[in-house]
Amino acid sequence: MTANIDLKNFVFECVLDENVPAHTLAVLGTLPSPSAPFTPLRAILRFERTALSPIVASQLSSGILESTKQIGSTDIYSWFIAWIHKRDEFPDVKIYVICPATDVHIRKYMTQDVLMVRETPALYRSIVKPYILAFDPARTQWVRDILAGTAEASNILNASPDFLILPDMKWDTTNVSTLYLLALYTHTDVHCMRDLHKRPHLEMLKTLRRDATRVLQDKWGIGRGGVRMYIHYQPSYYHFHVHIVYVGHVGLHGMTVGQAHLLDDIISLLELDPDDGSSILERMTFTYGLGTEHGLYKPMAAALAEVHDTD
Repeated sequence: MTANIDLKNFVFECVLDENVPAHTLAVLGTLPSPSAPFTPLRAILRFERTALSPIVASQLSSGILESTKQIGSTDIYSWFIAWIHKRDEFPDVKIYVICPATDVHIRKYMTQDVLMVRETPALYRSIVKPYILAFDPARTQWVRDILAGTAEASNILNASPDFLILPDMKWDTTNVSTLYLLALYTHTDVHCMRDLHKRPHLEMLKTLRRDATRVLQDKWGIGRGGVRMYIHYQPSYYHFHVHIVYVGHVGLHGMTVGQAHLLDDIISLLELDPDDGSSILERMTFTYGLGTEHGLYKPMAAALAEVHDTD
């Protein structure tokens, strides 16, 4: 779908998920097709409350608040709700649009229960790896567009032979307290962190860590230790990438225990490996959560049931 989307034409169908702590709301509906305006395409809109800039506080005396309403007080404490004047530099929400949305997208954004699974190397080989290799290439077309230079070329912060570093779409690119960058691997030999080996990937990951640290210092003055760099397992798409998030930006869904693995820890594990042979990441058992709508949920749940029956 083209980038010119008029959200006023969105027709609401249902709420997929509401995450109060994260201030997000995902809804399903339709948008007109650009090529056939009377043909609706399924669309997902994900609303996220934007972070307040420190500039808001400095402008309190200049009328930035349109109105306020006191809702309670006790002793020295009072609390209000307030409305901020519309200003271009202070948007209220950020909206992510997926259109046309597939059944896979819809399942991903639905509220779902989570099951903790233990993925042994044997389960990885028999269930997970075939799933990864069958992953629909269309779901990573946006990655290939970035790597080819046909999308987001002006947003690239650092380019090396192995990684491109750029802002993640979840960041508004202005508020450093919510900084979120993405490092995309430029090759195709690594789908997930289980594919990493001491040679040739260890030095490549160390170089990425140095490059990211330099970019953060030069562009935003963020020193060493000012961000978390981590890798997801399972990731939402199987083209290897690293998340780079400001250390004070906490509570993100992607920081869940079992899913987020610190880059520093992965580097340390690979340093323990011999130069040749199977990687420690191939030999480990990983425990993580799978939502009931994830493509791996049913086969992994069935495999776990068989294991429990024999315990």
